[in-house]
Amino acid sequence: MNILFVASEVAGYAKSGGLADVASALPKALKKLGHNIKIVMPRYYSIDKTKLNSLGAMGVPMGSLGEFWCEVFTTKMGSVDIYFIDYETYFGRANLYSDESGVAYGDNAERFIFLSKASFELARLLKFKVDIIHANDWHTALIPLILKAKYKYFKEFKSSATLLTIHNMQHQGKFQDKNLIDIAEVGWESFTPNNLEEFGGLNFLKSGITQSDVINTVSPTYSKEIKTPEFGWGLDGYLRARELLFGILNGVDYSEWSPKNDKYIVKNYSLETIKDKRLCKRDLQKIFNLPLEDNTPIIGFVGRFATQKGIELISQAIWEILEFDIQMVILGSGEKWAEGFFSDIAKRYPKKFATYIGYSNELAHKIEAGSDMFLMPSLFEPCGLNQIYSLAYGTPPIVRAVGGLDDTIRNLDKSIEKPNGFKFYKATKEALVGTIQWVVNIYYNDRKSFNLLIKNGMKDRFDWTNSAKKYEKLYKLAINKKELEV
Repeated sequence: MNILFVASEVAGYAKSGGLADVASALPKALKKLGHNIKIVMPRYYSIDKTKLNSLGAMGVPMGSLGEFWCEVFTTKMGSVDIYFIDYETYFGRANLYSDESGVAYGDNAERFIFLSKASFELARLLKFKVDIIHANDWHTALIPLILKAKYKYFKEFKSSATLLTIHNMQHQGKFQDKNLIDIAEVGWESFTPNNLEEFGGLNFLKSGITQSDVINTVSPTYSKEIKTPEFGWGLDGYLRARELLFGILNGVDYSEWSPKNDKYIVKNYSLETIKDKRLCKRDLQKIFNLPLEDNTPIIGFVGRFATQKGIELISQAIWEILEFDIQMVILGSGEKWAEGFFSDIAKRYPKKFATYIGYSNELAHKIEAGSDMFLMPSLFEPCGLNQIYSLAYGTPPIVRAVGGLDDTIRNLDKSIEKPNGFKFYKATKEALVGTIQWVVNIYYNDRKSFNLLIKNGMKDRFDWTNSAKKYEKLYKLAINKKELEV
């Protein structure tokens, strides 16, 4: 199949979350299955254009704003062609979606309408006859509507079907400026509650949900959760109305996330040499100036300081957690109160608690390898990757049973086959504290069970090849649906 894969971020070039990881790994896996796939993304200022090849200028129609001219760059990402849309007015900025203070850019709607339209124009420029257009999240969720309104008349798109992947329901692309309809050139007939319109404004993700041929999310459980008011963020009714909604669990790039070949950790290890993990623990303790105690368990956390990640739960429970005989290491950034709060805790408890404000890929690897267990108390989690990394590193995860966390972690329970971690269910301080108390008790008093979790987790595999084959089936389903409509 000829696949046009459009995303606002791709790991290795620009990343703010799990979307970037999928946009990097999935196309490579699809290429290995024999498909012809081309990735399109913005050329942000963080991407060095001197390392790219220029294809020259390209015009992009922006409706009532006129035609904008951009430059197109390209390179190979492994064996996959990736194309960068370079338009300084929209993408020549330090950050992806918001300014330094965290306020969303005022022209985000125009920026990603431009990216969406540029992807169509690029396919025309390349004479690339597209079988499937794979859109991702709200940024490119107008692609199905733009296809129907404008581009289906061009030969490159006459038989093109669409798949929309929702990586996070919370972010929907809501805007009040109705004139965006004229910029997107999708016709005022699209301004209805069953398409773009929402409370007098526009909702890009809603349009994608109602107009795409097939929809998927990044885990089976999350695909069910978003049909409920608790997780649907106001769009649960539209999702319930769609029959073709699926959940495909993200894979993991084990060439980067494996203790056997991790270039960042002090000592590589495997299940057969698991004793060497203690050297990684000692290294982590040295980096964060924690007491060099082999027998004291380290609880690790790597993630955004955001409500979604359960950061408030950790802050509410931290005083009681620190009463246990543990050490704790946190790496992250985000909400300013959380950055200040955890920095203060580290000053108060220097022998038990350490934090790094910001992001360091090297430290993230060291925390996975050096911790004894990994904490993910998310309020919702479309897929989650750190819990899967943790399994590979022999670091049993402690998770709230939502979304992909529920799909990947099997609770330590006599009735459950091959347990690999710990789960709790209620998003309360009491549930979190009680679970950590249970975990610590297992660590100190039931090493047989704890070692079983390590063994089972390190044997688990979440390979991208399996996930890519499932996407392949969705592509075929979308194409068949399109053919039936024609």
